[in-house]
Amino acid sequence: MSKIITVVVIVSMIFFTVPEASVIADTSITVTSELGAKVFKANCAGCHIKGGNIVRRGKNLKSKALRRNKVDTKEAIASLVTNGKGIMSAYGDKLSDTEIEAVSSYVLQRAAENWKQ
Repeated sequence: MSKIITVVVIVSMIFFTVPEASVIADTSITVTSELGAKVFKANCAGCHIKGGNIVRRGKNLKSKALRRNKVDTKEAIASLVTNGKGIMSAYGDKLSDTEIEAVSSYVLQRAAENWKQ
C-alpha cells in the first residue's frame, strides 16, 4: 500500500509541475523574443531593415547569407554584434549581454522565417 501511495505522489508531482515549467519556458521565450525585436529595431534595423543590408547587399541577415558568411549560430551572431567587423560597428559597449543574446536569437528566428511578418 505504501508503494502505491509513493507512486501516486510522484506521478502527481510530475503531472502538476511539468505544465508550470513549460509555461515558464514559454514566457521566457516570449520575453527574449520581444527584447530581441526591441533591440533590433533600435540598433540594427537602420541598416538591416527586413533582414537586408542597405550598405552591403551580400552581408544581409537571410539564412543563406548567414551560412555563407559563417554567422549562422547564436554564438557567431553574438560575437559579431559584440565586436563588430569591417564597417559594422561593435555594440559590446552599448548593449548588455542579455540584449546581445536576445537580438542574436531574434535574428536567427527571423532568418528561419525568411523575415516575413
